[in-house]
Order: sequence, then C-alpha cells, then structure tokens
Amino acid sequence: MTKRKAAVLVAGSWGTALAAVLADNKFEVSLWARNEEQVEEINARHTNSRFLKDAVLPHNLTATTDIGQAVAGAEIVLFVAPSSAMRDVARLAAPHIGANALCIHATKGFESVTYKRMSTVLLEELQIAPERLVVLSGPSHAEEVVRKLPTTVVVASASVEAAEQAQDSFITPYFRVYTNKDVVGVEVAGAIKNIIALGAGLSDGLGFGDNAKAALLTRGLAEISRLGNAMGANPLTFAGLAGVGDLVVTCTSKHSRNWRAGSMLAEGIALDEVLSRMGMVVEGVRTTSAARELARLYGVEMPITEQLFAVLFQSQSPRNAVESLMGRGRTHETEDLAGI
Repeated sequence: MTKRKAAVLVAGSWGTALAAVLADNKFEVSLWARNEEQVEEINARHTNSRFLKDAVLPHNLTATTDIGQAVAGAEIVLFVAPSSAMRDVARLAAPHIGANALCIHATKGFESVTYKRMSTVLLEELQIAPERLVVLSGPSHAEEVVRKLPTTVVVASASVEAAEQAQDSFITPYFRVYTNKDVVGVEVAGAIKNIIALGAGLSDGLGFGDNAKAALLTRGLAEISRLGNAMGANPLTFAGLAGVGDLVVTCTSKHSRNWRAGSMLAEGIALDEVLSRMGMVVEGVRTTSAARELARLYGVEMPITEQLFAVLFQSQSPRNAVESLMGRGRTHETEDLAGI
C-alpha cells in the first residue's frame, strides 16, 4: 500500500500538535524547522521540548531543515508559520508543492503592513486556485491536542471537496472536524479573538472579576462580527467553533499565550519584556494594529481594539483603558451588534 505523506511548516507548538494528529491518521509526516538542534531532538527523542514540554511524538513523524525534502511528494501541505513569516515560508515551499497537493493553513492573524488574510498571502505566493486551499481554526490548544484530549475544530474552503478532504485527513476519535464554506469569517474570527484574549488577560490581571470578563467576551464578539460582516463573512460563522468557541477558550485558558501576555501587561511589565519572557509569538499584539487599520478601512467601530492599541503602543494604562470603555456613550445593544 502506498504511504500517504503530509508536510507541516513549521515546528512550533501548534504545528507540532497538528503534525501529531496527521501522524495518528497514518500519514508519514515531515515537519520542517530551521533549527538544527530542534530537528535532531524530534528525530532522536521524539520530543519538541521547547514548545510542547513532556509530549511524546509519533514515530512516523520526522523533522528536517530541508523544506524541499519536507514538501516533495506530500498530498497535504500544512502551513502553521507565524503571520509575520507566512509569505516567506510560502515562497520557499512553492517550487516543491505538487500539482495536486491540498494546501491548508492554521495561522490566526493578518499580514503586517498589507493587513491581508493568510489565505490571500498563500494564494499570491503559491499561485494555486482557491479550491486547493483550506483554513483550519477553532478552539484548540496545542498542549491539549498533543495529549489527545477531546478537541473540535472547523475547516473552511471555497471547495466543499477540499474541505472534506481536510476533514478526512485530520478527524480522529479525539479530534473532531466540521466543514464550513466561509473562509473570510473563519479567518477573521480566529485573528480578532486574540485581541480580545489580550484584553481578558488584562482584566483578570487587574482583578476586575467575572462580570467584566463576560462583558468583554460579549462585546468582543460584537467587534469580531462587525468587522467580519463588513469584510463579507457569513454572520453565522461567529456563533460557531471559529467564533464564540475559539473566543471562549482563548480568553479563559492558562494555555493561551495572548491571555498570559495580557495578564503580564496588567502587572506593569513593558510590552518588549512580556514578549521576551513569552519566548513564542503572541499574535494578538500584531493583530491589534492590523485590526485597527482594517476597522478604519471598512468604517466600523472597534472600541476594545482601539483601547488595547493605546495600551500596547501609546502608553495608555490598562485601568484608564477600562474606564474609557465604561464611559462610552449610551447605545442600544441589538442595534450596536448589527452595526447600525
């Protein structure tokens, strides 16, 4: 029987966890990383200790620093690069991707400067039809997925067949996958929820309690929906796994990098120091700038995003940011949700 191959780019926590899911589904998985020591550890010890402490990886998952070797012959090419590196990684991979390979990405963010969604970046660099591209998103912490704890995600594509192929490739007894046709909504929801998670970390770090966080999540979902609708998303997407599901898990879990970063900021730690201590990408920081510009471009109000931008980049104190939000003019909830 011919072995099925999948390539995963890159070997961070989420990429490694998804590579393990594919390996559990009998793919021969090639995981690409730039770091020689990381590759040697994965191949010799079947661990990736920097990103997933104590996790043991399947033996049919191997690593390489050669992107051509990783991608050649793969029927699935999964991109899990940080948003800031996605274009460069896609450009490196493009010459090696087979004509029939299904390309999937699982990155939640926008490109800096251009503010483009990750699917747009990939389509530009890979020169493939939208029907060969799938987005994977939803409430899913790598630390739990690699331990095979029950997790449910969504895959979205312009092609039902492509979404179903991705669904079949990932679905396991512990990793349930739904399909969706709303690529825009799934990507916008996945990106903007990281901003709200930063806010949730700030709120918890300041000791503002459950009432404040419940309001933050609810009004945060309104901001996600408002921008997504303006960009052409299906409003129903935001009530699903990519929307409220991912928002809840990212704003309430100790595994959330964005929540942890927000909590550290509430302690008065400078942003540069927070990012240095995290040692991993905190997508919500970059996304805050992008979302603020997208809100202006599409003419929608995103007051939580505005206040978080002020905290991150304009020396606004977290307490003053909350006071600004609480002091906004009166409005009607359902009209505000509808963007009226």
